[in-house]
Amino acid sequence: MASANGRYHVTFNGEIYNHLDLRRLMSQQGLSINWKGHSDTETLVECIVHWGLTSTLSQLVGMFAFALWDKDENSLIIARDRFGEKPLYYGWSDAAFVFSSELKAFEKVPNFKKNLSREALASFLRFSYIADPDTIYEEVHKLPPGTWMEVVASDSNASITPNVYWSAAQAAEKSRRELLFIGSETEAVAELENVLDQSVRLQMMGDVPIGAFLSGGVDSTLITALMQENSSKPINTFSIGFDDTRYNEAPQAKKISKLLGTHHHELYVSEQDVRDFIPRLPTIYDEPFADISQIPTFFVSHLAKETVTVSLTGDGGDELFGGYAHYSLVQSIWNTLRLFPLALRVQLSDHLTTVSPASWQKMSDLLSRTISQNGELGMAGNKIYRLAHLLRSTDPKHLYELFQTASGSELMMKDGSNWVTREEPTWPISGALVDQMMLRDTEESLVSGILTKVDRASMANSLESRMPFLDHRVFEFAWGLPASNKIRAKTGKWILRELLHQKVDKSLVDRPKMGFGMPLGDWLKGSLREWAEELLDPTRIESDGYLNPGAVHKVWDEHLSGTRDHKDAIWNVLMFQSWLEAQGRS
Repeated sequence: MASANGRYHVTFNGEIYNHLDLRRLMSQQGLSINWKGHSDTETLVECIVHWGLTSTLSQLVGMFAFALWDKDENSLIIARDRFGEKPLYYGWSDAAFVFSSELKAFEKVPNFKKNLSREALASFLRFSYIADPDTIYEEVHKLPPGTWMEVVASDSNASITPNVYWSAAQAAEKSRRELLFIGSETEAVAELENVLDQSVRLQMMGDVPIGAFLSGGVDSTLITALMQENSSKPINTFSIGFDDTRYNEAPQAKKISKLLGTHHHELYVSEQDVRDFIPRLPTIYDEPFADISQIPTFFVSHLAKETVTVSLTGDGGDELFGGYAHYSLVQSIWNTLRLFPLALRVQLSDHLTTVSPASWQKMSDLLSRTISQNGELGMAGNKIYRLAHLLRSTDPKHLYELFQTASGSELMMKDGSNWVTREEPTWPISGALVDQMMLRDTEESLVSGILTKVDRASMANSLESRMPFLDHRVFEFAWGLPASNKIRAKTGKWILRELLHQKVDKSLVDRPKMGFGMPLGDWLKGSLREWAEELLDPTRIESDGYLNPGAVHKVWDEHLSGTRDHKDAIWNVLMFQSWLEAQGRS
């Protein structure tokens, strides 16, 4: 779309939730604009004309990636939203600057070199995703969230650096330092409702059918409750179920839906459904991606698209309000480990790993039969080797890194290097360990993992997903709260729970966090085993030349025997092998 004065041309992906407010603001400032239509794209380009780029970016509320051609300056500007909800890739092909919202588009660029980045692969094997700004290709990068970048046409193949217009770390530090909210706990809960309700109402605006993903957990239930309060009719809610009760949240979601009065839809996913869908994963994600919940996320998006065009989610609540178990667990474990010298802990770790996981399991089985008729200690080899790993922690940050790493990912790389060769990310702020972990999760696993998962799964179904927790004003409010309003008695999201208890009986939502998973570990031993073993064939892996076939076989064998739970590491390898196959490289 071109600006009215003809200077700018913009291509835009996403949604600016407050674009009507921006139009009203321009009118109040006396700016006379002959609007051609009602789109947020037109609002964006005219804001840039009258306010400039940086002022416009600071006022946008939404998820977006856009490219802006400035005819007067003969330059191109690309920009991405604050949290990176929408993707934006860029790179050089000879003297041409190329960019796209999809990585697969680069394959159409003449002379584009598809050199696989081994550093990115090592990162993927460890975390199950490739962290921004890297991609699987050496020549392509992701524009970091909250940044913009300008390329002048005359500067061919120039080194360019993104400019930051909003930083989660800086915003968190500012909010924490200034303690933006200093009222009572009751007032804090009321203000949370106000700021979150404002975000929900803004994201519900539009003339298309809208619904919500409802798992039955705290975050999705709260978003759904606020949506229903802002709707004159029952909203549509969607959940996924499995026959395996360990992973099935559908009955819980159904109870909450009935209480809130929503029009509920549910879909039970079978092993065969998963098996039939798996071949599509490489084309949906463009590069290796292996968050196991990518599969149920696709199916709930597919279910939602049958009824609505837009669906709100509860993503972001854990990172903003301390919802993950490791926020308390890492500190608790470190408080114990620090009582013993590192040298002693390393020695104990060495002793524990002199016994094989299988032998530990045999001793566990014998002990369980001895102490109880139906006793079950369960996968002792896995637990003991995990303990041995944790004993080697040098500080709480190192301990946190181990919690983020897929078990069994060590020494997977063909050249003998492992995930340790990747430079450790910096810790974004000082202060309490829990604050540092929350912000690291926000800047890394939320952006490169969760948001990637949800965006690709929803867009593959032509569904738009929106996340009210990721309004930057909600983020800044959360970081202005005292830590006790988030985590209390080792339980996270205290303030979210307090607000939710005003809307839903606490017995329905105060339960252990289940996560959005599925029984993949069991399926890999069953209906998915033949498919998996074809991709994990040592001869094939050796021929591909990226992974260590001996290490892969060891991890796979331990998983099949039940001595260790390596489903995450195995899924990482399978998704990489599937991606190679889809690229015609395998």
